[in-house]
Amino acid sequence: QAELANGRLAMMAIMGMFFQDGLTGSAWGDWALYTDSPLRAFESELGVQAPLGFWDPIGYTADGDAVAFARRRQTELKHGRIAMLATMGYITPEITGKFPGYLAPSMGLKFQDVPNGLAAISKVPAAGWAQILAYMSFCEISQDQSAGTAAAAGDFGFKVLTSSDPAEKTKKLQAELANGRLAMMAIMGMFFQDGLTGSAWGDWSLYTDWPLRAFENETGVQAPLGFWDPLGFTKDGDVESFKRRREVEIKNGRVAMFATMGYITPEYFKFPGYLAPSANLKFADVPNGLGAFAKVPAEGWLQWVALCGCYEIVVNTPVDANDPGNYGKGKLGYGNLVYGIEGKSIEDPEARKRGLNSELANGRLAMMAITGMWFQDGLTGSAWGDWANYVDSPLRAFEGELGVQAPVGFWDPLGLSADGDVEFFKRRRETELKHGRISMFACIGYIVPEYFRFPGELSPKLGLQFADIPNGLAALSKVPGQGWAQIVAFLGTYELFVN
Repeated sequence: QAELANGRLAMMAIMGMFFQDGLTGSAWGDWALYTDSPLRAFESELGVQAPLGFWDPIGYTADGDAVAFARRRQTELKHGRIAMLATMGYITPEITGKFPGYLAPSMGLKFQDVPNGLAAISKVPAAGWAQILAYMSFCEISQDQSAGTAAAAGDFGFKVLTSSDPAEKTKKLQAELANGRLAMMAIMGMFFQDGLTGSAWGDWSLYTDWPLRAFENETGVQAPLGFWDPLGFTKDGDVESFKRRREVEIKNGRVAMFATMGYITPEYFKFPGYLAPSANLKFADVPNGLGAFAKVPAEGWLQWVALCGCYEIVVNTPVDANDPGNYGKGKLGYGNLVYGIEGKSIEDPEARKRGLNSELANGRLAMMAITGMWFQDGLTGSAWGDWANYVDSPLRAFEGELGVQAPVGFWDPLGLSADGDVEFFKRRRETELKHGRISMFACIGYIVPEYFRFPGELSPKLGLQFADIPNGLAALSKVPGQGWAQIVAFLGTYELFVN
């Protein structure tokens, strides 16, 4: 067991050593040694900040093109600056108020008349938009921004927030980039919230146009998920479809609750006497769970289907189209069927709401429970899912093999042994053992030369000493051809004749 576990660990370790050695020239992976990555050209640029460092998940800079990087950085700076102004433009009127007087005297439009946020777009007159565009164009074209100029790097001569101290200036430029990135995220959030709710602060109660709002106060909308519809069944806002699905959900939940109790109860109690006297079948003879299907006679199934059909078609008649699942049978559904029980709903609105929410929640739980019970019963012969009873899986042939260790147990995520073929399993196990043994030697071969090398010469006629052989992948180019022939011959002999 230890050999297998250590071999598996060594296979992972040697792959990591190869990768690090190939990138950095050292199996210990010092990033400072990895100078060939095009990303290294930009890792000291402004904006490379903890904790992410140089972050380019989409790979825009993977080609190492410095000109393209400079252009994108210029664009990022401009967008960040505009986003900071826009964010402040959203916040400031909420806190400090608005300018007094007129925005457009000829139109009688005061600053106070212009709403905050996206709604202002329809209020600002055309002349105002023309002024805004003219000013932005002036700022953009008034300076040379061609590659290599100060303006191309974002320096437009506005020195209010700069510094003569290089370290302090770098700090402020870093802060500008970071704040600009934050502002771009912030203004996008404000636009989104404003567009949905009419306010940049996103009050959900103001967003009345979304079709799901029609159902967020329905029964069954409970914490912590609220109205949960990950598959989008209700995104069209169709109330009739929602009611039909709700009625189906309630029915399935009620059936599932009965079915779950039907699994549990016979574990503790079964009726005495006969289920089918003509077939000499006692209740005690009927196994619990899926095994009962084969025992119940055909007449029993007919009675069952007839009862369910009668209940669905004749007994359960909806009394209120706006109240799915209400068939006028009262709190427990026995109203008008059992003497002395009337089909009255719960009179207290809060108690009724709580009861209906409980029914839906318990029905949902029961649907999950009964599905799990069927699955476990089908695999193990018991709804309680004792794995020891599941003898039909081909994987059971290998769960007692060497290498099956906690916490994973028999682990075969790719299903290589799903067919239960013992010969294939043995061949793969032999291969695994060999690879593990070679990997353990390889790992030791990486580590030992860091602390010890043989004295003397590896190849006397070439004047090549052991000390001249670098550690790791670089050794591949130093070992002479005869040395490789010896290695291959030794491995081949060991494989063909010794083992």
